[in-house]
Parts: sequence; C-alpha cells; structure tokens
Amino acid sequence: MAAAASSSPFFPELYIYPAATTFVRMTDLAPTLKQLSALGQETRLLAFRALMEAGPEGLQAGAIARELDVAPNKLSGHMNILVSSGLVSVARDGRHMIYRAEFENVSELLSVLVENCCRGRPEVCGSLSNISVVKC
Repeated sequence: MAAAASSSPFFPELYIYPAATTFVRMTDLAPTLKQLSALGQETRLLAFRALMEAGPEGLQAGAIARELDVAPNKLSGHMNILVSSGLVSVARDGRHMIYRAEFENVSELLSVLVENCCRGRPEVCGSLSNISVVKC
C-alpha cells in the first residue's frame, strides 16, 4: 500500500505515502528559504509586518526605525536583508529611503508554502483556504 520511502535520513516515515498519491517536491528551495530566513528574525519580521500594514505607499526608513525603536544604522542592515529576499523593495525619494512590501512576491511565498497541501485532500486543511482573504 505504501510507496518506497525517500532516501532522506531525516524522518523517513514522513516520506512514505499512499501509492495513489503523487508527492510533489519543490524543485528550487533557495528563494523560499531566503525569504523565510529573512523573516526569521524579530526586527525584520516586525518591519515587514509594518510594511504590509502600510500598503503600497510604504514607509520611510526613519518611520520604521522610530516605530520599532531601532537605531537607523541597525535597521539599515535588517532592511537590506529584506530587500535582498525580494519581499521588500526600496526607492529613494529625495533624502529619504521608502520601503515597500512586494505584495506579489509575498503572495507567491504563501502559495509555495501551501501548494500541494494535504496531498489533495482539501477537507484536511480547509482553514488554509481562507488565506487568500486579506483583511484590508
């Protein structure tokens, strides 16, 4: 009934699945891992959430620094990591740096995380179907 297990030494029981189900592997994990890693630090996550809340207008770097109570030079390093991940963009407006969430890339990240959810059994992960409903 079960197909062959993966050659992975980590939790091999998780790689055993019914023969009738196709297991789809993500082919290139690098972009997803880079984005998740960028969000895996408190200051960056809070800055990212502030940018998501700000919408397409974005926020000036100084406003983010004040909101998070972070020194501007420390914030700059965090923002560079978010920009490098593709989840955030930056544009100069005179003397100010304006950061914006890249909503299309955020949507793609969320899609990658939940695509192929529950091996084709939507009743198991029904609450994830509401993820596309954005509370604006």
